[in-house]
Amino acid sequence: MARSVTLRVVEGHARHYRHTWRGTTFSAIVTPVLFLSAMGLGLGSMVDSGRSAALGGIDYLSWLAPGLLAAAAMQNGAGDGSFPVIAGIKWLKTYDAALNTPVRPADLALGNLVWATARAAVAALVYVLVATAFGAMSFGRGLLATVPAVATAAGFCAAISAVTAQMRTEQGLAAIQRFLVVPLFLFAGTFFPVSQLPDAVAGFAWFVPLWHGVELSRALALGRAPTGPWAVHVAVVVGFLVVGAALSVASFHRRLHR
Repeated sequence: MARSVTLRVVEGHARHYRHTWRGTTFSAIVTPVLFLSAMGLGLGSMVDSGRSAALGGIDYLSWLAPGLLAAAAMQNGAGDGSFPVIAGIKWLKTYDAALNTPVRPADLALGNLVWATARAAVAALVYVLVATAFGAMSFGRGLLATVPAVATAAGFCAAISAVTAQMRTEQGLAAIQRFLVVPLFLFAGTFFPVSQLPDAVAGFAWFVPLWHGVELSRALALGRAPTGPWAVHVAVVVGFLVVGAALSVASFHRRLHR
């Protein structure tokens, strides 16, 4: 019964998405095209001229693409865990309406997480198709790389949902974007190896879930071992998702329980 109610929440998200899918579909295609063109081909031509040993002899476009896949998925997950949540609680009051039905706060939290995961999976598939067209990865290995990328997106959605559900105003969302999402996007191994950072900062990467997601996606896309043990990367990504989901459910319950 609880599972079916959660799926009803997912269905509600899908019904609403029927009216907005055109705009998000356009950005899902254009964004990877722009990034791979500007960074992978433009900047990559300068990086490849030196054939940096830090990239293991791999051309920059192929090295960059799987990192961008995971980082873009993280951004999607963070977005779905922020403004839609505070809209449901404060602006649109859709969560209040839902709670007058058999839907519980846990269903709202998990339903939003499942929907965000599905959206991240579709966006990741589009990204792989674009990257394949650029010659940045093979389609088969790209599909493998989407698994840790989508798991990373889900983890960030869950964790940020837990924080957002406790906010009384939306002002904190800008801080999350400015001081968490953007720095992680730039410095979690997406555009250059974290080994190029100062030792103290590079060591901090082991505590950043996005870096582990980037390492897994890159390793699967390139068919080589990641930096550090596979088990550690998988444990961090999966653990972050599980803990984030539990915190999200608890946070929704505290804010919305009647």
